[in-house]
Amino acid sequence: MVHILGHRVLIFSQMTKMLDVLEDFCENECYKYERIDGSITGQARQDAIDRFNAPNAQQFVFLLSTRAGGLGINLATADTVIIYDSDWNPHNDIQVCFG
Repeated sequence: MVHILGHRVLIFSQMTKMLDVLEDFCENECYKYERIDGSITGQARQDAIDRFNAPNAQQFVFLLSTRAGGLGINLATADTVIIYDSDWNPHNDIQVCFG
């Protein structure tokens, strides 16, 4: 439903295993998505960001690990942020939302 309404969603999780589950769900639903976690670095990371931010991008979900995706990236094309599992330190969750 979110996709039909034109929303662009960032989903943050602390655990890459949870990102795996969410990724499986996206694939099952044939949703176009991007993912950044600690294993994605350098140019592959920037390519994922660029694909998500591109005008008329098919990807409307971006799965991010809180640590890898919470700092130093611009995903201003998203209008919805979901923190799937909160950090023990609320400052980290605030950083994710407001940079």
